Amino acid sequence: MVGTGGQVATFSVWDYVVFAGTIVGTAGIGLFQAIRSRKDISSAEFLLGGRQMTAVPVAMSLTASFMSGITVIGTPTEAYRYGTAFWLFGFSYAIMSAVTAEIFVPLFYRLQITSAYEYLELRFSRPIRIIGTSMYIVQTALYTGLVIYAPALALNQITGLDLWGVLVATGAVCILYCTVGGLKAVIWTDVLQMVIMLAGFVAVIARGAVLQGGLTKIWEDAGQGGRLEAFDFDPDPLKRHTFWTIVVGGSIMWVSIYSINQSQVQRYISCKTLGHAKMSLYVNMVGLWVTVSLAMFSGLTMFSIYKNCDPFTNGDITTQDQLLPYLVMDILADYPGIPGLFVAAAYSGTLSTVSSSINALVAVTMEDFILPLCKNLTEKQVSWLNMGLSVLFGALCIGMAGVASVMGSVLQAALSIFGMISGPLLGLYLLGMLFRTSNSIGGLVGMIIGLVLTLWVGIGGQIYPPTVGKTNPLHVSTAGCNNTMGQNYTTTAPWTSAVPDVRPPLAETWYSLSYLYFSALGTLTTIVSGLLVSMITGGCKQDKMNPDLFVKTSDLICFSRCSKSEASDVTEKAATDFHMEADNPTFTDSDVKSKHVEKASRL
Repeated sequence: MVGTGGQVATFSVWDYVVFAGTIVGTAGIGLFQAIRSRKDISSAEFLLGGRQMTAVPVAMSLTASFMSGITVIGTPTEAYRYGTAFWLFGFSYAIMSAVTAEIFVPLFYRLQITSAYEYLELRFSRPIRIIGTSMYIVQTALYTGLVIYAPALALNQITGLDLWGVLVATGAVCILYCTVGGLKAVIWTDVLQMVIMLAGFVAVIARGAVLQGGLTKIWEDAGQGGRLEAFDFDPDPLKRHTFWTIVVGGSIMWVSIYSINQSQVQRYISCKTLGHAKMSLYVNMVGLWVTVSLAMFSGLTMFSIYKNCDPFTNGDITTQDQLLPYLVMDILADYPGIPGLFVAAAYSGTLSTVSSSINALVAVTMEDFILPLCKNLTEKQVSWLNMGLSVLFGALCIGMAGVASVMGSVLQAALSIFGMISGPLLGLYLLGMLFRTSNSIGGLVGMIIGLVLTLWVGIGGQIYPPTVGKTNPLHVSTAGCNNTMGQNYTTTAPWTSAVPDVRPPLAETWYSLSYLYFSALGTLTTIVSGLLVSMITGGCKQDKMNPDLFVKTSDLICFSRCSKSEASDVTEKAATDFHMEADNPTFTDSDVKSKHVEKASRL
């Protein structure tokens, strides 16, 4: 009987048909885009879609990129175990969208960059650019490995398929359409995958509502179980989720993800106008709201069904990240094809994120390492390098899934990775964009100090996880299970269940800092220490600095009327960068090139 524990059904033939159809459709889009663009094999087409994308598909791609299989698996579990506090991220998404669209997008767009880390060389120095790119590659490889591992775990739970076989298959499909289709294939497959991901949530909620007697009953059960108490205004930074950690810490974390992460930057600078680029972020904000709401309500549906028999405590599953897959097979097995739709949803989230990561890794490797050193490459050679790097990074991401398999809860682990590395990087960008007195020495030292602190607290938190008093898991019961004696339990989350017996004093303070503050810590530390070191070392001694490298008042008022040509009118790079970019095949806009020539000749 549903909700009383025990073994659940496995995949039917129709489930495999639906699942396979999704994969074939995804690969087909990539092949279609490759055939459609076969006459244009330029690097600009491969990495930026020819800079002709529009707002809506880019927005859906932005949403799908980080609302991945981790969202499908982890967010409903978050609602089930900790309640609806995660819903407050809606505020963070709004703040992130406004900051990114009005501050970062205009700056990157007018500079006509391909790699987000190109800015670090324009503003500071090439060594800082190389360090920033290297940090991004490490972060992305770890995160992508986690993204591959999460839905593979779900597939293993539901279908019994070999875990590592699924991991390899995931990477292989992504490698296929990334290699042959480039960014256009990635974006348009993201659109399909986003629709499938949302359909999976809707299927769970709809069936749960039928079983429980309506959405109202689900909401009432959640309230009685303490799952609706979202607003905790306790300022304690050690508590995992409060209003302040989510809205303040979460906003900075999401800004660091969307504003400077190559996977995201590469999308909005592929838009054909600045107006489309900005609009894509605001449409993406709505997409994030819809996705997280459906994910959270799926978790509340799961709690309503299992309020008297927690599958994890009852021993029906081995990790809490398997809760939603277990629910799907428990309540939807009688509807052939629907469990396949859910697995396709988790798998689609994975494909969207992995393909985005591969494409972004190829872009930064080409722009930051290869093209500056090999300026005489032909367009065909660059295209072959792009495809070869796609295969290489796809294989690397599959290998990193092994590391991800030991990192605990997928949702928290994923966000922690971004907080530890993206925070110091965001601080470095803000140091350059907002403060003219900052120099390369201050930027480098500030970023190193910020990175050391975030890695210290983040790794310490993994070794000495916060106690139950800081994470506050909610009550679950096994009183209604078929194979228990009616005992009640309050279990802890998987990352707090194995707390070491001997804990240093820092474990109760420093190592217990909410993971949502990692990014804020790194950002603020980098800015403050970077400014101090810059002052000590004499500040920025350049007589003339390119004004396009700084945030402008006009950035905040220019929206839909800003066309690509208008953006190009203000695009000028420093003369020292002209020579490096002249041979860059992604800079195909003749107006931009002519302005580089004019700028260089004047200097």
